[in-house]
Amino acid sequence: MPGLKYMSGFGNEHVSEDPRCPGALPEGQNNPQVCPYGLYAEQLSGSAFTCPRPTNKRSWLYRILPSVCHKPFQPLEEGHLTHNWDDIEPDPNQLRWKPFEIPKVSQNKLDFVSGLHTLCGAGEPRGRNGIAIHIFVCNTSMLDRCFYNSDGDFLIVPQQGKLLITTEFGKLLVEPNEICVIQQGMRFSVEVFGETRGYILEVYGAHFELPDLGPIGANGLANPRDFLVPVAWYEDRQVPGGYTVISKYQGKLFAAQQDFSPFNVVAWHGNYTPYKYNLDNFMVINAVAFDHADPSIFTVLTAKSARPGVALADFVIFPPRWGVANNTFRPPYYHRNCMSEFMGLIRGHYEAKEEGFQPGGASLHSMMTPHGPDADCFEKASKAKLEPERVAEGTMAFMFESSFSLAVTKWGLKTSNRLDKNYYKCWEPLKSHFNPNCK
Repeated sequence: MPGLKYMSGFGNEHVSEDPRCPGALPEGQNNPQVCPYGLYAEQLSGSAFTCPRPTNKRSWLYRILPSVCHKPFQPLEEGHLTHNWDDIEPDPNQLRWKPFEIPKVSQNKLDFVSGLHTLCGAGEPRGRNGIAIHIFVCNTSMLDRCFYNSDGDFLIVPQQGKLLITTEFGKLLVEPNEICVIQQGMRFSVEVFGETRGYILEVYGAHFELPDLGPIGANGLANPRDFLVPVAWYEDRQVPGGYTVISKYQGKLFAAQQDFSPFNVVAWHGNYTPYKYNLDNFMVINAVAFDHADPSIFTVLTAKSARPGVALADFVIFPPRWGVANNTFRPPYYHRNCMSEFMGLIRGHYEAKEEGFQPGGASLHSMMTPHGPDADCFEKASKAKLEPERVAEGTMAFMFESSFSLAVTKWGLKTSNRLDKNYYKCWEPLKSHFNPNCK
């Protein structure tokens, strides 16, 4: 919204206080006997106390009342949110979904939490090792409700409609072609402005970080200064009718009641924060002589596994760029991968499949399932005159790539009724060009 301010820098040690209460941050210590303005000091830890400094994540929050002031949590209906990967038989086929439908508010009133639908995933949150991919569709704002994820981090990719996200750290406005990350344990509420849709990559067991650049050098891809962090904002608001705090814990939802807004943090400091990023700021690197560089060069954020070079999940984009490779089939190559590839489309037309893959839809090419350009794309690209050209102009496709073999939920395969059962037909017209007498 107009007037929202941010601080810049990925993983920086930030300090912020609401200007209505100057001097709210204690000086020289974290936990004084009496905090300024009679506030409570509360630490939010995103890593073990003894993690090495480069990976140690924590913030200190100075709030009107501490988070512990709530009634006991009670189970809440999960709807289509799940971490049960065994409720339906696995399907190794190439899968593509038509745009996920957003119900009219007159038909079914959904806010961000009630509009969460799990599409696929693997692993489990109790062991702190796994991921889940969710679709969110909503048409109404969260009213006197907030949410936090005890299991892991949410990387949120809005596709239609902007999100005004109020967090304990301040407010973020996140529009299509931007992303935001709400890390484990951070309470937030989402305001929408009409029919809204998007994608979520959830990781448990790691936090997102910038990929190592190796021989690229010090600069490139997503630059740290382009990540934005909210500034402190608070409301001292009593809610006599009850404010609902929703926790996602071990894959289940629970709700607790309290009589005040949780967004009562007057000041904070630390390096464990929510943040957002505009995908237009990505500095694209591409092949400039021949062949393809692998799509890992388009990685925005990665959640690393314990194995060097192998991610729990990567967030990869395919932004507008120049294609100049000589004597090269320029669209994505045919591929079988030891990773799982989930793709979504924010806007435009994906270069390898201009028909059928639509904004608000998705595709999943599972581990070792073959995939690649459709027949029309192959024929055009094989005959095209190779000149410098803009690729993906007006388009933003993305990929959640994971080392897990992803199970698709019953909602994804059946209940959603959005699965394109004719997807495989886009490759059927491919024909043999082999001629043993002609090299």
